[in-house]
Order: sequence, then structure tokens, then C-alpha cells
Amino acid sequence: MKLVFPPLYAIMDAVLLRTSELAFAEMMAESGVELIQYRNKQASSRTLFQVSQDLASFLGPYTIRFVVNDRPDIAALADAGGVHVGQEDLSVEQARAICGATRWVGVSTHTLEQVADAGKTSADYIAVGPIFPTSTKEKPDAVVGVDFIRGARALTRKPLVAIGGITLERAGDVFHAGADSVAVARDLLSAADPAARARQFLDLAAQVSAEAG
Repeated sequence: MKLVFPPLYAIMDAVLLRTSELAFAEMMAESGVELIQYRNKQASSRTLFQVSQDLASFLGPYTIRFVVNDRPDIAALADAGGVHVGQEDLSVEQARAICGATRWVGVSTHTLEQVADAGKTSADYIAVGPIFPTSTKEKPDAVVGVDFIRGARALTRKPLVAIGGITLERAGDVFHAGADSVAVARDLLSAADPAARARQFLDLAAQVSAEAG
């Protein structure tokens, strides 16, 4: 059975947050978002664990999967719903060994070779990008463009998450290229009303899905 993947993957980047983590999580929950990742590369392990545990506890009553960036150990200890790893982190199978079978493990890819390799793992989804230029990472990988999604789609049946510079204006092209979901950080976090912005993304995804039949 094909995994029905949430069309909006909200990335809660601590550097960009203009409110508390719990306040932002509540806004996303009220807007209908079903997948949230917490990214805080500057935090100590203790702080990352505490915030992740608080978020996992808060989001528990909602139908939301909470994912921790980079750290499968923190994801397991905090009872999060999953972990997202990059090419420089533990491998998918190493993260899986720590997190267990019930938590999601997602992996970032930046080349079609990496996508093909990820397709052979137990990864629950594959992130592809950066699709557009992004300023949310200190050392971003080379921009791959929308056509990269089409190439990735031909290589795997796993859910594809497009990431990197995704805005509401660009999201339609990304969905049409074959992405199952868009990972969005700045366009949500910098919005005057993040919850309203999230609903716009969800409405767009529903529209594209309806058009596809």
C-alpha cells in the first residue's frame, strides 16, 4: 500500500523562529499540518532533547508526526515520530537501528545517484534538493532545480519531499513535477500569520491533487 504522505512538511528551524517552539507547533497543528521537523543545529544535546521531548509530548494528542533533525538518539529518547538524516549523518539503516521500525527515517539527497541509493534502503521518504536557492543552511548544496524531481520520481516509488527555497508561489511547479510533499521553513516562519500560510500550502496541494484526478 502506498504511503499517503502529508503534502506540507513544516520545518521548524530554531534560527528562524520568531516565537516559542510550542507556540509555532500549536499554530501548525491548528492549521492542519501533519508533519513537523525540528531543526536546531546550535543547541546542546541536553537542550535539543528537552525541547524535542516537550514538542513530542505536546503534539502527541494531534495526528501529527514529529521528526527530529540529524539525531536518531534524541528522536528515540524524546519519543518523537521520526528522524531526518543527511548525507553526512548516520546512514538510514544505522538511524533505523536506533529509532526502531515504528518511527520514520527520512534522508536528504542531492544527486540522482543518492536518490537511487536511498531507494534501496528502509527510508520512509526521500528529500530531494535544494530545488531553489536557500539561505536556511550555512553551506547549502548546489541547487538542482525542478527537473531533478522528475528524474528522482523515475528512480523510486518512495515519497519524495522537495526541499530548498520552496515558497507558495513555487510549490505548484514542484508538485506538478512529481513531489509528494514540500518542506518549507522560511516561507512559513517569516509569514505574518504562519497558520494561514500553512493553510494556503495545504489548499494548493489539494487543488493540484484534484487536478491530477
